[in-house]
Amino acid sequence: MKIAATNIDNYILNQPASAQASLEKLRQTIKAVAPEAEEIISYGMPSFKYHGMLVGFAAAKEHYGFYPWNSTTVEEFKEDLKPFGTSKGAIRFPADKPLPVALIKKIVKARMKENLEKEKSKSIKKTKSN
Repeated sequence: MKIAATNIDNYILNQPASAQASLEKLRQTIKAVAPEAEEIISYGMPSFKYHGMLVGFAAAKEHYGFYPWNSTTVEEFKEDLKPFGTSKGAIRFPADKPLPVALIKKIVKARMKENLEKEKSKSIKKTKSN
């Protein structure tokens, strides 16, 4: 039985050795774009918060799941994501292929922008109601 991860380092160390380098690369790719993002474990997986939930990732047997924490990002990037398996809120990068670093960065930037816009919109509504 696997022990639940308490942080991202712990999560990565509990994965098969063959997955650890790719998971760390995924983590570092996200951190390069969003250095201020907070690392957390959410739903048992490594996740990042930046003015709300940003992205998460997880290891599976034959792929790495990448989760943009919404249902619109997969649709927004559908052309870029054609080579990968997707569902409404998940992207599957094959474990036997290199991670698409440029695409991951593009998605993280888009999610950061979306979170900032959402936060700004909330504060405008709050100001108007006061």
